[in-house]
Amino acid sequence: MGEDTDTRKINHSFLRDHSYVTEADVISTVEFNHTGELLATGDKGGRVVIFQREPESKNAPHSQGEYDVYSTFQSHEPEFDYLKSLEIEEKINKIKWLPQQNAAHSLLSTNDKTIKLWKITERDKRPEGYNLKDEEGKLKDLSTVTSLQVPVLKPMDLMVEVSPRRVFANGHTYHINSISVNSDCETYMSADDLRINLWHLAVTDRSFNIVDIKPANMEDLTEVITASEFHPHHCNLFVYSSSKGSLRLCDMRAAALCDKHAKLFEEPEDPSNRSFFSEITSSVSDVKFSHSGRYMLTRDYLTVKVWDLNMEARPIETYQVHDYLRSKLCSLYENDCIFDKFECAWNGSDSVIMTGAYNNFFRMFDRNTKRDVTLEASRESSKPRAVLKPRRVCVGGKRRRDDVSVDSLDFGKKILHTAWHPAENVIAIAATNNLYIFQDKVNSEMH
Repeated sequence: MGEDTDTRKINHSFLRDHSYVTEADVISTVEFNHTGELLATGDKGGRVVIFQREPESKNAPHSQGEYDVYSTFQSHEPEFDYLKSLEIEEKINKIKWLPQQNAAHSLLSTNDKTIKLWKITERDKRPEGYNLKDEEGKLKDLSTVTSLQVPVLKPMDLMVEVSPRRVFANGHTYHINSISVNSDCETYMSADDLRINLWHLAVTDRSFNIVDIKPANMEDLTEVITASEFHPHHCNLFVYSSSKGSLRLCDMRAAALCDKHAKLFEEPEDPSNRSFFSEITSSVSDVKFSHSGRYMLTRDYLTVKVWDLNMEARPIETYQVHDYLRSKLCSLYENDCIFDKFECAWNGSDSVIMTGAYNNFFRMFDRNTKRDVTLEASRESSKPRAVLKPRRVCVGGKRRRDDVSVDSLDFGKKILHTAWHPAENVIAIAATNNLYIFQDKVNSEMH
């Protein structure tokens, strides 16, 4: 990002002694709200932590506010499905903010089976001077009430209240991998491996199945749904990606069940890159519409691709994320890393894209200049006002001083979840149990 990059690290588990990382503290999703004022993270322990951006300082009016903990709450608890003898994890798979309608904020959070709608409100005044209740809220003896007074609102310390508004359960047989709020602000969809359901935000006891790819015989199953998202402007359009590397754009005006797609985006396989692992590495792990609605961004194991909605035959841009891993696919298969699901993100103007990699590296690609950079989320880079230095991975041969050898990459340190502020050059990077926030203070160019 910029020359002078302000960086900070927020420990997601609140200053516990972390010489070791407990599984429950690992961050599993990161999401800015529509203004970028709030940032929510979910973890494997079922907790949601919301960070709020502080207002700009009067002493330094051009300095951007920092993100501080605003609220934290337990969203999901572990459950047990007695019919299938399966434990349902509390891990938060996805968080999606609803567009703000009033002073309160609302978000959806989901684990493998249950989606919940939460309302976040502030209270900084309390009523005092009731006629029929005492200070503790107990009813007074009516015979002692000799005069009437008008209750008043008195200032109090700010209190953030998080309350569950709706629970959307029993809609999925398989594990939920995506939720997406529609641009009509009334409906949202949830996707699992084989089905996509459409819900109304006010109705919890039923949903409409809009995609079902489950074959009559499960032995005939050849692909699964990996991600899905609504179009940002057209409430009738949505896209879903598959483990075969294809994207299907569906139009809900055409039919109630969108098993027949409107468009199929699929790139012909390059025979020169064909390998034993091609089917696994071509699986799409994330799909995101651009803010303009014209393009789609997809991430598979080795690349990120930009697709034009008007061109189905092939992507208009393909960027190599970590091509140096092609020779390591065998060992990555053996340690299961080849099945890692990396996410991708657009910047506010759709000109730069970002995605994660191994060794706590993350990659940025400028679509206009075609320049790319590898940056690292680490303790060294988390000191205030530290400047992020580009990193390079080398494969054999001569090494420069700061280069990292492909053989010394730590595959246990991976950045799967990233988010970009909707309007500014502020990014959130989840690295295991730490949340890093980097912001560009100088300009919007990527250096």
